Amino acid sequence: MNLGPQPVDSLRVVYYIKSAVVRMGCRENVQMTSRKTTTEPFVLGVTGGIASGKSTVSAMLVELGASLIDFDVLARVVVAPGGRPALQAIVDHFGREVLSPDGTLDRQRMSALVFNNPAMRRQLEAITHAPIFEEYRHQVSRLATEHPGAIIQAGVPLLLEMNLQDLFAKVLLVYARPAQQVARLTARDGITRAAALKILASQMPIDEKLARADYVIDNGGTEAETRLQVKTLWHKLQQQVP
Repeated sequence: MNLGPQPVDSLRVVYYIKSAVVRMGCRENVQMTSRKTTTEPFVLGVTGGIASGKSTVSAMLVELGASLIDFDVLARVVVAPGGRPALQAIVDHFGREVLSPDGTLDRQRMSALVFNNPAMRRQLEAITHAPIFEEYRHQVSRLATEHPGAIIQAGVPLLLEMNLQDLFAKVLLVYARPAQQVARLTARDGITRAAALKILASQMPIDEKLARADYVIDNGGTEAETRLQVKTLWHKLQQQVP
């Protein structure tokens, strides 16, 4: 869930899947201990560090024909106004001060409450885990039904931090050097270098993620260089889908 300008990646997904799987008794359904079987849809987990260019690479994959389930979007959907129980539960727990005047969740205020408060963050996670995972399962099922044999990508910023790689057929890491992440983050979000470094420090170092990914796109060069890598990857993925 993108809750504010500073802890963007650390709270985008609010650590949703693992505890939701256990709590809902769905461990077998999502294959927590093994990768995709031949009867499951092909879902590529797309991750990276903050400001590494995950959205850019995902957009390129969409252009080539991949569907996208973006967990930033799911985290917003489950707290949208209009009868969503997660939003009411957040208000009941944290108070109406976390709402904007229009009745939507004030992500900046929510972020300020939980970023440096692990107990509050866990409380927020406990509210949002299950609905995010339910929405994910619904979208995978819908896409697999509407587009049999399609390649589905799931954008999950904290995929490797939470050891969620077994939920996906393959894992793609979008890579940028830490210095590039800091430069992009300060330019994009208008924050100080110190604030950007604090956000990077809250994540697994991107260099540690390299060995845990099946594929890597180096997004540290030009757009044309990144696009060429994505096209090469697309051809490899197509060969793996029956």
